[in-house]
Amino acid sequence: MIGPCLVYASLLNGASMALYNGSPVGVALPSLYRQPAPAPEANSPIPAPAVSAIPSPNPEDRPPIASPVPSADSPETNFPPSIAGVFDVTEHGAEPDGGTESSSAFIAAWKAACSHEGDSTFYIPEGKFLLGPVSFSGPCYNNHPPNIVINGALVALAKLSAFPDTNWIVFQDLRGINLTGGNRVSNLDGQGEVEAWKQNSCSKSEKCKKLITSLRFSNVSHGTISNIAVSNGKGFHVGLHSCDNIHIHNVSITAPGDSPNTDGIHVSHSTNISITSSTIKVGDDCVSIGPGSGNISVSDVKCGPGHGISIGSLGKYLNEEDVVGVNVRNCTINGTQNGVRIKTWPGAPASTASNFTFEDIVMNNVSNPIIIDQEYCPSHSCKSSEPSGVKLKNIYFKNIRGTYNSESGATLLCSSGVPCENVHLVDINLNSTKAPEKLQQRRQGRFNVKGVVNGLEIHSSNF
Repeated sequence: MIGPCLVYASLLNGASMALYNGSPVGVALPSLYRQPAPAPEANSPIPAPAVSAIPSPNPEDRPPIASPVPSADSPETNFPPSIAGVFDVTEHGAEPDGGTESSSAFIAAWKAACSHEGDSTFYIPEGKFLLGPVSFSGPCYNNHPPNIVINGALVALAKLSAFPDTNWIVFQDLRGINLTGGNRVSNLDGQGEVEAWKQNSCSKSEKCKKLITSLRFSNVSHGTISNIAVSNGKGFHVGLHSCDNIHIHNVSITAPGDSPNTDGIHVSHSTNISITSSTIKVGDDCVSIGPGSGNISVSDVKCGPGHGISIGSLGKYLNEEDVVGVNVRNCTINGTQNGVRIKTWPGAPASTASNFTFEDIVMNNVSNPIIIDQEYCPSHSCKSSEPSGVKLKNIYFKNIRGTYNSESGATLLCSSGVPCENVHLVDINLNSTKAPEKLQQRRQGRFNVKGVVNGLEIHSSNF
């Protein structure tokens, strides 16, 4: 056990170390927990959907990669006008001129598509559409929502006063959703730079007073989100809440590195989520995974600038649900504040976060490449000085390589109240970019451990 004291340990090339209660010991590596997906429900007729202009209240670039070729069963995305089952927003009054607010026309087209007795497509053609807050709700006819094809560009109203709630575009209570940019990558521009990022609260604290999520999915299951770009969010760019079996693929998310609270993708209370082949360049976490989430996969993601890929923050509120099973692999992280991170608040009530794997990751000039932070307090004004009650266990870092520009290649700030348990660092090769004379002699970097760790294993690592 490494007690509640600060420990610096240097590791040379080829070093191998395992600590358990002060004695070397090998520890079995954890297996990733996988929660089975629920069986699909039988279809049954349902009433016409309820659609509202304002979303219901809820708590909470890379330049595009080559577009995937649509498969044989992919919906056609270039529609001639007036085809049965295709509901074009312009046929319901939307103007593609970039200056006419068109939320009522979008809602009318959605309501028609959602109520259609057969396969349908909610279609946004080429052009630029100015759009206020909208909510596209289900369930739809026979519990079968329309395909959503966005060929045009969507631009949010700039003023915060136009958003009485915390969301711009919401899809909710839907099963079997398929949202795509078609054969192009169409942009959803939140216009956060006009007013949202300039709030006084943004400069005075770590969190802006009013945050608007650009694209939110709530209680949505068995779906795909692909081939879109989301930029300049007033807050989070994409949010998943109470979702299950969602695949996000080929998504580009961009905002300046100094834009506040502009997380790329935030996942909470959701299960069986995969995020693949995407680029995220923002001012906050590229991907953040919150309480109540399980079996989350992040792969082939390019992150930076931003704050890295994070689990948390956890423990800010009472009765938070556990986080179980996160796999982050084959990612590249460039010039970020953190690399891969787990963060919990001091004084956090008891919960558990377990079975995390971070593997095959390249870090380029990252400040904190590997970090567990159970003293997370971004505004430095936390009300509690008590240790975090979030139990972290079965955490596996493997084959992480690259460079960092801070004092420590790996930092474990574990709780002094509940120990981190079974932490493994295997095949880590991180080199400091600091001049050798600024580091202690014969030291590649520093390993910073604070708090209590039961079962720490380090093999074939250099940092």
